[in-house]
Amino acid sequence: MDLLAKIKSHDAIIGVVGMGYVGLPLLLEFVEQDFPTIGFDIDPAKVEELNKGNSYIKHIPAEKIKTALQKKKFEATADFSRLNEVDCILVCVPTPLGKHREPDISYIEGTSETIAKYVKKGQLIVLESSTFPGTTEGIMRPIIEKSGLIAHKDFYLAFSPEREDPNNPNYSTRTIPKVVGANHETSLELSTVLYDQVIVQTVPVSSSEAAEATKLLENIFRSVNIALVNEMKMILDRMGIDVWEVIKAASTKPFGFMPFYPGPGLGGHCIPIDPFYLTWKAREYELSTRFIELAGEVNTYMPFYVINKLVDALNSLQKSIKGSKILVLGLAYKKNIDDLRESPTLKLMEIITDKGGSVDYHDPYIPRLGPTRHYNFDKSSVELTEDSLKKYDAILISTDHSALDMSFIVNTISEEDILQYIL
Repeated sequence: MDLLAKIKSHDAIIGVVGMGYVGLPLLLEFVEQDFPTIGFDIDPAKVEELNKGNSYIKHIPAEKIKTALQKKKFEATADFSRLNEVDCILVCVPTPLGKHREPDISYIEGTSETIAKYVKKGQLIVLESSTFPGTTEGIMRPIIEKSGLIAHKDFYLAFSPEREDPNNPNYSTRTIPKVVGANHETSLELSTVLYDQVIVQTVPVSSSEAAEATKLLENIFRSVNIALVNEMKMILDRMGIDVWEVIKAASTKPFGFMPFYPGPGLGGHCIPIDPFYLTWKAREYELSTRFIELAGEVNTYMPFYVINKLVDALNSLQKSIKGSKILVLGLAYKKNIDDLRESPTLKLMEIITDKGGSVDYHDPYIPRLGPTRHYNFDKSSVELTEDSLKKYDAILISTDHSALDMSFIVNTISEEDILQYIL
């Protein structure tokens, strides 16, 4: 049976590399449609948890993983030699920024080197990681072709950007349309038909480069508009105007306006990162991306703006941030999830520490904060009690989780305390 027939009959074995916020929900969608699947991850702890039927991601219930195991349609492994057992390899690995905001595609390169060891004829390989145009064909393809097999002839290659929005109540992996691009008609057909089996709508484009650029445009659009409203927040605050009231009023216009909201900075894996992938790539073509970079500057400044407001609030009570005890509420990058990736709260905590303040945090979804890619914290979530709240000089609400009892927090703080809302 050829690969196209195996995909249509749901007999194709699906291998997903990277069991994180993108790879795991995608794999579970294939399980829902009765595809046999193997989840690959370099973290043996994740593999062990998954094979026990446990979930380490808040919005993915353990029951879904247990059901997948019971159906014998899923297993997790750290043994990448088993890549030669699967028919389709979907790569969902991180693409962070380096310390100088340059793309770090080492995870893509490393995964491609591994695939090259075990790739077999007839396999379909799809990259899902957000990246700059040209990564699939210009970086991934030549690495895999070290195997001696030729892309679009011996194996098939495509790009399909992830569009995950963790814990979105209105859209799931299955109901978000999927863009698919490839530089050969057979590769495009196979990848389109594959996602057709599990996604409500696929959107084929002419090349992997077009698909890669689509992902960047989506997130640059959001980054620029968030920067705009963040700048409006700072201007209107100086004027004594409530930006939230203004946004609410502007949102009544039934055309030509889309509401975006200010915050303490950008978080998540895509919006803080993707714009810099394009600005970096544009330099290869001797072009500058002034508009995109300006938006990045505004958004990157927001944690400093927040702390400046905190310093002003402390000064008004004749206190210095140095030696003050600060409690930050909410660690995740958005409400009601446990995702720390690029969370601006970590930057807030770093700035407070650098200025001599003592900082703790409370997040019901992240009980423990250890070292991350850019930070080296070692803290546990503080329990919110009347006594614990009263010992702090200031409280920053960085992520407004629904589980936070705002009435209790407000009523517990005495008149001498500072309650600084950053929502």
